[in-house]
Amino acid sequence: MADERIYNFSAGPSMLPVPVLERCASEMLNYKGSGMSVMEMSHRSKVYDGIITETEAALRRVLSIPDGYKVLFLQGGASTQFAAIPMNLMRTGKADYALTGNFSNNAYKEACKFGDIHVAFSSKESGFDRVPTQQQLDVRPDADYFYICANNTIYGTEFPYDPVSPAGVPLVADMSSNILSKPVDVSKYGVIYAGAQKNMGPAGVTVVIVRDDLLGHYPLDKAPVMLDWKTMADKGSMYNTPPTYGIYVLGLVLEWVEQCGGVSAMQALAAQRSGLLYDYLDGQSFYQPVADKGSRSRMNVTFRTGDDALDAKFAKEAAAVGMSNLKGHRSVGGMRASIYNAMPVEGVEHLIDFMQRFAAENA
Repeated sequence: MADERIYNFSAGPSMLPVPVLERCASEMLNYKGSGMSVMEMSHRSKVYDGIITETEAALRRVLSIPDGYKVLFLQGGASTQFAAIPMNLMRTGKADYALTGNFSNNAYKEACKFGDIHVAFSSKESGFDRVPTQQQLDVRPDADYFYICANNTIYGTEFPYDPVSPAGVPLVADMSSNILSKPVDVSKYGVIYAGAQKNMGPAGVTVVIVRDDLLGHYPLDKAPVMLDWKTMADKGSMYNTPPTYGIYVLGLVLEWVEQCGGVSAMQALAAQRSGLLYDYLDGQSFYQPVADKGSRSRMNVTFRTGDDALDAKFAKEAAAVGMSNLKGHRSVGGMRASIYNAMPVEGVEHLIDFMQRFAAENA
């Protein structure tokens, strides 16, 4: 069955590791002798408690999450956190945002509803083709937090470093599309959050990693309890029914990452995959890479021919030879190859072979 699978270059929901899917299939009707599927069992049961407890423990191991941080498994997607972040973190009413793409821009617009939001950097005028250097960041020392999107799926850019904010200003990062792809020094961040559907599992789970001292400042007298991180932390992510099956699959993905050598091994594979593709793009003239060289994403490689009709033909013909979702985001066009952890190197090699043939036939 695995031989019949295509190479799925979708930006999300994205491909999952085949061993994880096979494990899901084998346990679909009867999880470890329970007589039921994980998607059927009570989240209050002893069996499920073992699943969510081990998933959290695995995430703490894989990302080396230090003591003093809570791990939350939430619903609503990463976009729900655009509002939850200012609601949980604002004390003086000030926050600073780096605008490097669509999702950071959406988060910024949501935060503007709650206070004085300052743009610490923007690459909008250059088409979001880059992320800032540390020296380009203008973060206020009295901000309640500083926000970044670590990887920008639509534009194919990624922060190659951990930004430093002024003392006492917590760094908040949306890592939805590059979490688990490299080691992260969690202690440098106040909050890390990620939708699961890129590198962690199926859509439906959002992971929030939050430093303990940032909990407890939510205005419960004015706001929905479902967005209060402390309530969720106090209830072990079970204030209500959590996304049970997605958490189970996340646990299997974490087990697969550990078996493959951990996030350091994922980092090496990400460098290999993206390196192959960028080396090819830089060595020819038919396709034009979109992102600035110093800001290129290892997860989402964006490029175009310069001809919209030819770009559409590229995506159509690629699909015919077993490669799906290479069409660029509707807002920018061109092509986008999303090469997350589950993408084998062979998938990138197959893509490059096709790109060479297509260029020769259409030059």
